[in-house]
Amino acid sequence: MGWLFLSFTLIPVLELFVLIRIGRVIGPWYTILMVIVVGVLGASLAKRQGLRVLREWQEALSQGRMPEEGVMGGLLILLGGLLLITPGVISDVIGLVLLLPWTRKAIVPHLSRVVQRQIARGTLRVQMHGVSVAGGPSASQSPRYGANMSGPGMTDFRGPGHTVIDTEGEDVR
Repeated sequence: MGWLFLSFTLIPVLELFVLIRIGRVIGPWYTILMVIVVGVLGASLAKRQGLRVLREWQEALSQGRMPEEGVMGGLLILLGGLLLITPGVISDVIGLVLLLPWTRKAIVPHLSRVVQRQIARGTLRVQMHGVSVAGGPSASQSPRYGANMSGPGMTDFRGPGHTVIDTEGEDVR
């Protein structure tokens, strides 16, 4: 309840307050122009970063290794892009921080620890079905729930109490 209240009430009010203050300083038309320009630039930056990460993932998987920037990096790019195209100064600053590679690389380890703690506590369940990573089992050979996911290129993500990670994958060979 606290996060929902914060996300849908307090943050928009703060964004509106900041935009009104900026509008009083630079004028309403320049403020509107600023919001539009940042939205367009944010969408462009998000697309460029997203395509870069996708290319790196494809290259790493084709060489049989795990991508340096994992799923967390991709999710942060998506969130950063969404925040940049959302009108508001606070969301723009957070979105920009999430899109910059060096800040994203600093955030991912912290976020990964949070996710791992939630998996260990049982507050986050992730399940995995037929993921193929160069040399691992293909979708047709996918292990059943609770089966050992360890194998060439595979990781057993089951936490305490056999928490299962659920993802979808595609053989890219």
